[in-house]
This record gives sequence, C-alpha cells and structure tokens, in this order.
Amino acid sequence: MPRFRDGGSAVLRAAGFAVLAWALGACSSDFETERASLGAACESAADCPSFAPTCLPFKGGYCGLTPCGKDSDCPVTAACVTHSDGVNYCFLGCFGTSDCNRARPAEVAATCSERAEFVQAQQLGRRACVPPDLD
Repeated sequence: MPRFRDGGSAVLRAAGFAVLAWALGACSSDFETERASLGAACESAADCPSFAPTCLPFKGGYCGLTPCGKDSDCPVTAACVTHSDGVNYCFLGCFGTSDCNRARPAEVAATCSERAEFVQAQQLGRRACVPPDLD
C-alpha cells in the first residue's frame, strides 16, 4: 500500500476525505450549494457566487478562484490545481464527471480528472473537475 513520508496510508487519507465530504454534506445545505455553484458555467463574475467570485477564462467560463497556493486557499469542496497554462486555480473536487456538470451545459462539460496536477500532495483516487480549454 502506498505510504506518505509521514507514514500515513494513501488509502486511509482518501477514505478520510470521502468521509469528511459526506459529513459536511450531511450537516449543511451550503455544501450542496457550493458543489453546484463552484465550477458552474458563466459569462461574467456576476454569474458566480461569493465563494467562487471569478468567471475563469475557460470554454463556457468556470466559477472559481485564482490564484491559489494551497488547498486551504480554496472553498472546502475544491482543490488547488496547476492547469496546463501554468496558473493555479481552485477546481471543484469530484468522484465522477456528473459531479462536475451540475451547472454546466453538455457542450462545455468539465471532466473529472485524476491526472490533475494538485499543488499539494497527490492522494490516491483524488480528482478534480477540469474545464475545457478555450479554443
């Protein structure tokens, strides 16, 4: 089983993240609002919620934050990811592609990617909603 330098098991950390996400969802409807709004398609910042106030420059827009230097710079349901353009963005965490597209039309669907380059340590099974690039 893969292990981190501090001796923690990658599987246990992934399971812990899943339990935390479930617990937060069970405790607050704000969690579901955040999951539905973060990563939403947008045309301007006015379309985005206060916790993800920027309409990021991706195809269809992407309500999020930039820059970030660590996961704690992002909303609780997001992770700090270095995109292929070299910029760090807060992207929504996900378990499957359907998690990424609650507020995105099919023609600008985001992909739940385990290949995302997380700024902090990669955890086994960790994924982020990566929006389509601009043409």
